[in-house]
Amino acid sequence: MSRRVASAAVALLLAGCGEEDTPTSRYAERAKAIAKEQLIVDTHIDAPYRLHLRPANLGADAPDREFDYPRAKAGGLDVAFMSIYTPATAAVEGTARQLADEMIDAMEALAEQQPSAFAIAACTEDVERIRGTSAVALALGMENGSPLASSTDPLYGVGHFVERGIRYVTLAHSKSNEYSDSSYDEDERWQGLSAAGRKLVAALNRRGVMIDISHLSDNAAWQVIELSKVPVIATHSSLRHFVPGFHRNMADDMVKALAAGGGVLHINFGSGFVAANSRSWSEQGSAALLAELGDQPEVEARRSFMRNYRNQHPYPFADVDTVLDHIDRTVELAGVEHVGLGSDFDGVGDTLPNGLKDVAGFPNLIAGLLQRGYSEDDIAKILGLNLMRVWRQVENHGREQGFPPMCRQAAA
Repeated sequence: MSRRVASAAVALLLAGCGEEDTPTSRYAERAKAIAKEQLIVDTHIDAPYRLHLRPANLGADAPDREFDYPRAKAGGLDVAFMSIYTPATAAVEGTARQLADEMIDAMEALAEQQPSAFAIAACTEDVERIRGTSAVALALGMENGSPLASSTDPLYGVGHFVERGIRYVTLAHSKSNEYSDSSYDEDERWQGLSAAGRKLVAALNRRGVMIDISHLSDNAAWQVIELSKVPVIATHSSLRHFVPGFHRNMADDMVKALAAGGGVLHINFGSGFVAANSRSWSEQGSAALLAELGDQPEVEARRSFMRNYRNQHPYPFADVDTVLDHIDRTVELAGVEHVGLGSDFDGVGDTLPNGLKDVAGFPNLIAGLLQRGYSEDDIAKILGLNLMRVWRQVENHGREQGFPPMCRQAAA
């Protein structure tokens, strides 16, 4: 019996319990308690780049953002991996390293200026120490490896950014770069990883830094899985099964291989990642934009066109159940030990599912997991324990290579 059928059967059995004791209300209250009790880790939040573009106080209500401290606490979020994202244009302009450093500076300033709200977590022990405080742990992941390279040395910045707290690296982003082909780039010049990319995989393994295969081409992802000496993660991808042809998501056989190596797939919440009709809407809108304004429209003209298009063609938002379908299938393919959460909050625009619009929404996801029959032990794995297991394994490998974790929080 599938989890969805099982949960429906439970709902029917409980239907006579009275309106004040419905399954929905019971799940919602228990979900809130679980959110407070269990460690919740989100492996991909794009707050740093949003701050770079437009400052905001994330320690207070920030209504134009999806991550801020009050809502993180309301949702039970314990560890937020801040994406140190640099666009492909920054590499072309030679500003990628500077931009990455500036965003790390901003995260450190956030923690220094509001220590009761935020603290930098640079190792798994930091996470455990921060959990005993009021702060949300800010871990750092680098989205796009270009800041690591210099004109003469592709590994030039590895040591620098490890010291600055980077604990995972997404090798490429929207374009193929020095290390890897991108799932969004039709020019797969390396047919996977470059020679420098292969060296980077080994270097990150040695330094105890997790490797993220989100955004990589299929060839590159397969090669990382094969080369890595430790488990690999996908920090914000979903399943291609539900959105056929969308190569930014992962194919079933790749999910199985990721899991066979001990890795974890973290489900992206964006509607276009989890629902085929949402992805089709985006593709149709892009085609209409291209036909109307050409392939290089001015930013404001593009925004105006898309606003009008959206008014005429309402966006088909996914919902919590859609995201849960991806979790269910990942569990069926790979086991509950190999799925986690990588929302992409502040990174996918106004496409987030109903019920998961910001970091306060985690209890809604937990309620759905309860309704589908997941045990609380399994829910705890999905919420964060799976990621923590991989992080510790990667740290331990680095320790064995002579690079112990570089923690930030002092031991009590």
